[in-house]
Amino acid sequence: MNRRTGERKNRLERGHGHGERMFLEQVWWKMFGHLDDLHPEYEVADWRGRPYFIDFVWKPGQVKFAIEVKGYGPHVQNMDRTRYRQELNRETFLQIGGFRVVAVPYDDLEVNPELTISLLKSLLTPSLVMNSEGESFARLEREIILIAIRSDGFIRPTDLVQELGVNYRTVIRHVKSLCEKGKLKPIIAGESSKVCRYEYIHSFKDSQLW
Repeated sequence: MNRRTGERKNRLERGHGHGERMFLEQVWWKMFGHLDDLHPEYEVADWRGRPYFIDFVWKPGQVKFAIEVKGYGPHVQNMDRTRYRQELNRETFLQIGGFRVVAVPYDDLEVNPELTISLLKSLLTPSLVMNSEGESFARLEREIILIAIRSDGFIRPTDLVQELGVNYRTVIRHVKSLCEKGKLKPIIAGESSKVCRYEYIHSFKDSQLW
């Protein structure tokens, strides 16, 4: 608060609403046990140049996530067409600005915070893993890691071709690079020497993230 002025400071002084507090207590603190790299009431300019405040922005390194707690009433039920359109345009503009937008349902925080925790773990783990190791990963390598985590640790090159929209040679090149970096391991099919899929390697650092 000492570093902020104007509306930025006013919002911090007024404090979070009930939904934002529940998110911190029931989800974020249970996942991390600290608030490092998490910025409340983060100010950005929208596509019209007007100031807009995001509930939370998480910036652990080069990536940045815009996290907003959304209740059904203010964000759907009580919203007219103009506000609804502006909301969607704002989310698109945030993504143009390099933010990954995460909408957290208020109702889940009340009745099923474990679901939110599970979804956030799957979404945030690749960023945590790569930041913790200080390794340089290409964009497609990050996507492959994310897909592997979503697929219970196993991926097939043929599936990556369709999901990433790139050719087979490109997939194999990045998969081999991840094998060299110790993030993937080839799985031999039966008694043959053919590799049909790869396994995501959870390092010791990975296990300490949660």
